[in-house]
Amino acid sequence: MNRISVLFLVSALASCQAVPGEGPLTSAIFADAGKSPEELQRDNATVYEVVDVDSRSASTISAYSNSTLVKRLGIGGGPGSASIGVGDRLVVSIFEAGTDGLFSTSKSKATQIEVVVQPDGKAAIPYIGEVRFAGLTLEQARQRIVEALKGKAVEPDVIVTTLETVSRKVTVTGAVNAPSVVPLNLAGEKLTDVITRAGGARGETYDTFVTVTRGSKSGTVLMSSLISSPTENIWVQPGDEITVIEDPRQFTVLGSVKVNKRQRFGSRDLSLIEAVGMSGGGKGVSADAEGFFVFRYEEAEIAGTLLGKSRYGAMLRKGMRPDRGGRVPLVYRFDMSRPDSLLAGQTFPVKNRDIIYVSRHLTTDITKFIGIVGRPLQVANSGVTLVHRAADMGE
Repeated sequence: MNRISVLFLVSALASCQAVPGEGPLTSAIFADAGKSPEELQRDNATVYEVVDVDSRSASTISAYSNSTLVKRLGIGGGPGSASIGVGDRLVVSIFEAGTDGLFSTSKSKATQIEVVVQPDGKAAIPYIGEVRFAGLTLEQARQRIVEALKGKAVEPDVIVTTLETVSRKVTVTGAVNAPSVVPLNLAGEKLTDVITRAGGARGETYDTFVTVTRGSKSGTVLMSSLISSPTENIWVQPGDEITVIEDPRQFTVLGSVKVNKRQRFGSRDLSLIEAVGMSGGGKGVSADAEGFFVFRYEEAEIAGTLLGKSRYGAMLRKGMRPDRGGRVPLVYRFDMSRPDSLLAGQTFPVKNRDIIYVSRHLTTDITKFIGIVGRPLQVANSGVTLVHRAADMGE
């Protein structure tokens, strides 16, 4: 095969998938990136974008992964911010200085009144009438009752305590030992507190995910992250829905690696370099060092940060669609021919259900092509030789 033929072959293989292969070439992944289904000429094609990963972007992704709940839901209601709500059962203790007051006798200078906050947010107190409790803290309710008793009781003082906080409840379901509706105390409770009150998670913390749904927002975090990143152990709020799911973390490695398989994380988090190493690394010279990819549905906030507002908006207009969790399709590319990519790969966190794909090198297809067309040419050349020999014998 002469030099011109080789150049033509390389050009043809670089422009298309000319021979059977193990997944797309690096060039094909980049060629489809950022295109709409119309441009791809494929109905319902997934619109994605490629992000070249360096140390800065890897650190951005890692930092966000450690603060998912805080970014999605905020800190939540902390101590002191809780208020009384409809259905709550309260005990109002009224004290008087004299023995002949409205609530005191010769035997006792105090009386206790149990009330339930009604649907209109009020409850009745003798000699006062209806008092609005809903929306007040315990201290605010105490002050309101004291003011109402002035001029009626003898130097009154009041203590308001809770018996049951029906209005402050969260639902805990899924892989816990006692799924239940958990009432919150007025001091506030954190996520791990509520899960513990529901019997605790059944599975290992590193294989258990916790999803918190608050109104139209939701966020999911690994149970072990609540321990390793205390800021993620947010204060829950009344009405939160907490779902605990036991789902052993897995990732899949495909392409030009020594072993194509699905693998479990085990008890620790993994970086890209560690995940590829668990599959034996790239398959020698057949692996394209410039084509190490991670296919993932990524948090929209991360995508917006990495792509920038303009580029991200353009992708949405082209048809990039989030999944049910609000995540969008991104493909991360690592150029392992660059030494700094090895450092970025140690920072880049692998996530549950990631697909790690190592593209084959173009020369692999050239070798296959030569193998496909070379044998017929050899057979044809053999036939021509036999014809020449027969002609020589005829002479």
